[in-house]
Amino acid sequence: MATATEAPPLAPAPEKEPPRRRGRWTPYWLLLPGLLWLVVFFALPVIYQASTSVQTGSLEEGYKVTWHFATYWDALSEYWPQFVRSVLYAASATVLCLLLGYPLAYLIAFRAGRWRNLIMILVIAPFFTSFLIRTLAWKTILADSGPVVDVLNTLHVLDVTAWLGWTAGDRVLATPLAVVCGLTYNFLPFMILPLYTSLERIDPRLQEAANDLYAKPSTTFRRVTFPLSMPGVVSGTLLTFIPASGDYINSDLLGSTETRMAGNVIQSQFLRILDYPTAAALSFILMAAILVMVTLYIRKSGTEDLV
Repeated sequence: MATATEAPPLAPAPEKEPPRRRGRWTPYWLLLPGLLWLVVFFALPVIYQASTSVQTGSLEEGYKVTWHFATYWDALSEYWPQFVRSVLYAASATVLCLLLGYPLAYLIAFRAGRWRNLIMILVIAPFFTSFLIRTLAWKTILADSGPVVDVLNTLHVLDVTAWLGWTAGDRVLATPLAVVCGLTYNFLPFMILPLYTSLERIDPRLQEAANDLYAKPSTTFRRVTFPLSMPGVVSGTLLTFIPASGDYINSDLLGSTETRMAGNVIQSQFLRILDYPTAAALSFILMAAILVMVTLYIRKSGTEDLV
C-alpha cells in the first residue's frame, strides 16, 4: 500500500505591526484650552500673590521680595476676630440653607409633578439679577419701619435674637442676623440645585422596597433617602460655605463695623489701605483655613462621590 507523504510544515506568518491608534492625542488637545485657562487665570495669580505676601516696602518706594513671613503672623494676630466671624457666619448660613433647601429639593424631586419646571425656574430666578441688587433689596426688606421687623417684634423674636447677640434692640439691619440672612438668600440656590440632582438620581424602587417592609416614612427617609442624598448634601454645603466665607458684600451693605468679615479686611487692605503684602497674606490664610476645613469635612462625611 502506498503511504501518503507528509506535507511540509507551514512557514509562520509574518508578524504584523499593530495598527497605530488614531487620534490618541485628541483628548489632550481638547484639555489644553482648559489647562491654559487654569494656568493663566488661576495658577499664575496665586503664585504672584504668594510672592506678594513675603514682600516688604511701600507703594511709593516699591515692594521687594524679602521672604518676610512675619506678615502672616502679624495679619492673623491682628485680624483673627474677623476670621472667626467669617467661619461663624458662613456656617450659620450653610445650616440655614440646608434646612430650607432640603425640603424644597425633596418636593421638586418627588412631589412637584408638572410644577417641577416652574419651581426650578423660581429657584434660579435670583440669578437673573446681579448679586449687588439682590443684597441691596434686603436693606428695604429689613428696614426698621418695614413689615418684617414689625412681625418679629410682635412675635418677640427679636428679644431672643438680641439676647443671643444677633440683633441690637429692635433693629435688624447692621447686625449679624442681617448679614446671615443676606448670605442665606444669596447662596440658597447653590444648596438646592445639588440636592435636587442627588435626590432625583435615587431609584424609587428602593423607597418602595422600604415601604413593602413596613418601614415608617421617617425610617425610610432616615435609612434610605437621606444616606443616598449625601453627595448632594456635601456638594451643596461646600458650594455654600466656601463662597460665604470669603464674601464681603453682605457684611458691607447689611452689616456694620462690628460685623466685618475676613473678606472685608482683604478688600480694604487691597483697595483702601493699599497694604498689598498684608492683603495677600490674609488671602492665603483664609484659603488655607477653608482648605483644611473642607478636607476634614469631606473625610468625615463618608462620601467622596460629589454631584
